[in-house]
Amino acid sequence: MSATPVDPASGVVYPVGLRLLDREVVVVGGGQVAHRRVAGLLEARARVTVVSPEVTPALEALVGPGAVTWLRRRYEPGDLGGAWYAVAATDDPEVNAAVAEEAERSRVFCARADDRSASSVWTPAVGRQGDLVVGVHGGGDPQRAVGVRDAVLAGLTDGTIRDHAGREGPAGRPGSVVLVGGGPGDPGLITVRGQQAVSQADVVLADHLAPQSLLASLPADVEVIDASKLPRGRYMAQEQINALLVEHARAGKRVVRLKGGDPFVFGRGMEELEACVAAGVPVEVVPGVTSAIGVPGLAGIPVTHRGLTHEFVVVSGHVPPGHPQSLVDWEALGRLRGTVVVLMGVDTAPAIAAALVEHGRAPETPVAVVADGSTPTQHAVRTTLASLGQTLADEGIRPPAVWVVGEVVRLTAGLAHPR
Repeated sequence: MSATPVDPASGVVYPVGLRLLDREVVVVGGGQVAHRRVAGLLEARARVTVVSPEVTPALEALVGPGAVTWLRRRYEPGDLGGAWYAVAATDDPEVNAAVAEEAERSRVFCARADDRSASSVWTPAVGRQGDLVVGVHGGGDPQRAVGVRDAVLAGLTDGTIRDHAGREGPAGRPGSVVLVGGGPGDPGLITVRGQQAVSQADVVLADHLAPQSLLASLPADVEVIDASKLPRGRYMAQEQINALLVEHARAGKRVVRLKGGDPFVFGRGMEELEACVAAGVPVEVVPGVTSAIGVPGLAGIPVTHRGLTHEFVVVSGHVPPGHPQSLVDWEALGRLRGTVVVLMGVDTAPAIAAALVEHGRAPETPVAVVADGSTPTQHAVRTTLASLGQTLADEGIRPPAVWVVGEVVRLTAGLAHPR
């Protein structure tokens, strides 16, 4: 359905930002449109009252904690008393018209969802990035407004639209550190907030498992520091990484520590957080898609499945069972019926598989190994605990690889590979 052009005689839209903190707003209607409007109003921290005999489950979920007041009845004249703003979003045009008429008499601006021409206010397509708010009116065409808004937000996120003031910050502002989980490797799997932080950074300390293509898109004046830790190879000491984070932040820089996966899943993120806090450096944590769940998922392997497993455990395999530094209770893991996901466990896989079998897992328990997860070279092999070591050798599997133990592996054994 095409949008109705705006009649020039109706005047142009005057864009304004409403500050609705602790101000009463009335939303008449309880459907999907009302829910979307309520979500935005709650973000503005308005006091929202919904008037409707019925509401969506998502709206009802907001009533219990007290975020929304629900009047469980139809609209009645006088419901807008004390309101600063109103939304008419029922599926009954007569009710919406009555709400708009009361709003007009009361000099309350009202957004009417079913008839833009009868509304005293138009809701823009809104997007937020930090403290920056983008609002777009599309000349009467909502889809046009959404398209422009999305393009602007995408540009701000990937850095093609430069927010110079946002990147530089106020004069004299101290530096800061953002610990960003980059996900399993595909740059499309980093979070929006993570990509935003990278695009605004002055200094990026990145490891080899982080999305490398994001670094290629950074401006030439951004300093990129290689903080990789290669498996049983070259690495930058954690103490040096901590010192560099603090050093650059104290110099007034916006510093991003870009990691693969999630910073707090075998990523030493807490050590970096503690170093920043101890040095008095502002620090933010941006979670990432952990390879422990994301990589099996990309290969079509769930870590849980209804009626099959009620638990999954993520284990670091960087040291084998029996090693003095191992903190894993392999005996307990061998007794589990659920899923075991092993990270950093290629070289130690034969010893781990033997320990699981020794402590109770059946030798024929299915295992899937997913190498180079989320990258163009991703590939998966299926085997059993008894054959794991030989399979890895035969297939030439090298890190990075994630392997999964349990009955969930059988679920997609006969399906085409998702990637």
